Amino acid sequence: MERLTILHTNDLHSHFENWPRIRRYLATTRQQEQAAGATVYTVDLGDHVDRAHPVSEATNGQKNVALMNQIGYDAVTIGNNEGLGFMRPQLDHLYDHANFPVVLGNLRTLDDQTLPRWAVDHQLYRSAAGTRVLILGLTAPYDLTYPLAGWQPIPAMTALTTLLERYRQQADVCILLSHLGLPVDRQIAKRFPQIDVVIGSHTHHLLPHGEQDNHSLLAAAGKYGQYVGRIDLEVDDQHHVTHKEASVVETASLPEEPADAEEVQDLTDLGETILTEQRVAKLPVMLEANFTGNPQVVREGLHAIAEYAGTQAAVLNAGLFLHDLPRGIVTQKQLHQVLPHSMHVMTVTLDGYNLWRLVQEFETMRRFLRHFPMKGMGFRGKVFGELAYLGIAYDPQTRAVTWRGEPLSPLKHYRVAMLDHYLFIPFFPTLSIAGENHILYHDLLREVFAQYLGRHYPLEP
Repeated sequence: MERLTILHTNDLHSHFENWPRIRRYLATTRQQEQAAGATVYTVDLGDHVDRAHPVSEATNGQKNVALMNQIGYDAVTIGNNEGLGFMRPQLDHLYDHANFPVVLGNLRTLDDQTLPRWAVDHQLYRSAAGTRVLILGLTAPYDLTYPLAGWQPIPAMTALTTLLERYRQQADVCILLSHLGLPVDRQIAKRFPQIDVVIGSHTHHLLPHGEQDNHSLLAAAGKYGQYVGRIDLEVDDQHHVTHKEASVVETASLPEEPADAEEVQDLTDLGETILTEQRVAKLPVMLEANFTGNPQVVREGLHAIAEYAGTQAAVLNAGLFLHDLPRGIVTQKQLHQVLPHSMHVMTVTLDGYNLWRLVQEFETMRRFLRHFPMKGMGFRGKVFGELAYLGIAYDPQTRAVTWRGEPLSPLKHYRVAMLDHYLFIPFFPTLSIAGENHILYHDLLREVFAQYLGRHYPLEP
């Protein structure tokens, strides 16, 4: 009887506070299990990079890859934070110095429909006893945004059907690295009995003891490095899997060493040092932030996105701006602290009636969203905050909406700048029902704001 052990991490999101203990656990466990005769594979499921951390932002994720190189991963796949957090020219170089294979079977280049040069569509290993282990990787195929970043996603089921037809007969054991989310993992388990193990991520779910679904074992280890996953397979002398079990270890239960805190702080310091050296603008006054009001920094933000998008009107939520911007020199470090979100400007074109309806949705949700603890969808703040308009006004008594002082006409079309974030949250359905939406994907919101400040408050007059 042969034993295969798979150690897995996922969705770190640059939460490096757990990294030293994760690294020691993986190294120690691999050594112990190999000494006991097991074959060990170590994998990561993606979203290791999150540009909300200063060192990930300052190095375009290169520091994350350098940390991953410490592990000796046998395979990794990407999450949406890698795939959509960078434009294609940046992502094409993210893994230049990686010492591990990136396994990804459902992303192609937009222009010539080829596999990314930094990826392979499968990885095949042979254990000491001759068991052939096939590793596949899939990421969440965001149809709307991946083409804007330079990629063509392939639906998970379509890609998996092709991959299994092409490679499954070459292996005894099949493992899927899934950055698709638990509901999709369960569908895969029901539809593809050829897969022995589905290791999951993306939805940050935790399966402490795994989940047996049809022929497949589902495993998952939560988020932020709070857990590390482990899967043990027993394989007979005919290379058939006879037993599967999954478990997790809580990172907080692992021993901490005195140098850990300094190592983690050094990563933050490195990122902040690099970003501090990048000067952007010189403000004559402080721009105050306040998530419950309409402060100056929000008004500047409205003008910034309207100017960037070429519109006469704009909408922003005040909770985006996490800190004041002080008078004087503005650096990329400050802008990163103020706007850590991975969001983009979007233009929305609506006729007069549907713009009126959208503003009614804004106003209906205003009090609820003012203190709403928004999470995910690119938002890296605390609460959604107050909605603010530029070029649009609302009369709460009559419910009338005006466009730059004039009543809306149902026969006219109006173009407004806002954020792609609003399209992905469930509060403003008119955007997806009636809006002609164009995401301006090249720059993140903080990059748009930096360009605006540099033009209007230059370092040198």
